[in-house]
Amino acid sequence: MSETIVACVQMHADRPLADNIAVAERLVAKAAARGAEVISLPERWNGTGTDDVMVAAAEALEGESAQAMAAWARQHGVWLHGGSIGEDTEPGVRTSNTTLVFDPQGNRVSTYRKIHMFDIDVEGAEARESAANKPGDRLVLSEIAGWPVGLTICYDLRFPEQYRELALAGAEAFMVPAGFTMATGRDHWEILLRARAIENAAYVIAANQHGFWAGSARYARSMIIDPWGVVLANAGDGEAICVATIDRKRVAEVRRLIPIFSARRPDAYRFAE
Repeated sequence: MSETIVACVQMHADRPLADNIAVAERLVAKAAARGAEVISLPERWNGTGTDDVMVAAAEALEGESAQAMAAWARQHGVWLHGGSIGEDTEPGVRTSNTTLVFDPQGNRVSTYRKIHMFDIDVEGAEARESAANKPGDRLVLSEIAGWPVGLTICYDLRFPEQYRELALAGAEAFMVPAGFTMATGRDHWEILLRARAIENAAYVIAANQHGFWAGSARYARSMIIDPWGVVLANAGDGEAICVATIDRKRVAEVRRLIPIFSARRPDAYRFAE
């Protein structure tokens, strides 16, 4: 079959690890009960807060959070896209913002480290993700439930070249786990998600956090968007899941209707002399 049921988990993670694991476990089970075959968690689902808090809470790739995700994937027989966790790459100094993907047997099949650091100053709201996080330096195309899926995290969403490279490599869907803020989310979240879907004729699966952490509110509204840019599911505010069916035939259909890849002219993408 070309169809797959996918789900986004929307949760608030400014809590102790044990609480976050309990909430995520409950919401993953809820999504699986709705028939989801692929379940995505949000960015930093296992713990958020100030830089010091997140550095202190960072884990090895085989740590408690990874073990929990592997167990959930096995228990429910699902593909689990682990949003992201803080990976303890430079103990006590910096973490990597890292996605782990598990197959239905609980095996880790893909690892992606966030490339673009959220270093901004918007109307007095300043963030410096690079102060405590080490950026990744590799694109990752993962096989998830038979789909070629491009892995991205939050701020990556603002860099369309990353998505185009993944699409050219074969991606038919993108994962965008996030902790998108209220300040930028109101004006940019849905527009950017739909743009990445439309310009690449691919599905976008975006699990976001809700609630307050590190001094600002998160926008929530996790979404699943089709290759035409239609929002198939929206989790709204607060703790929730959203579920939708995605179809590889729809990707092929949209790419046939608007042949964006065959019409590319990279040889002409240069300035006149």
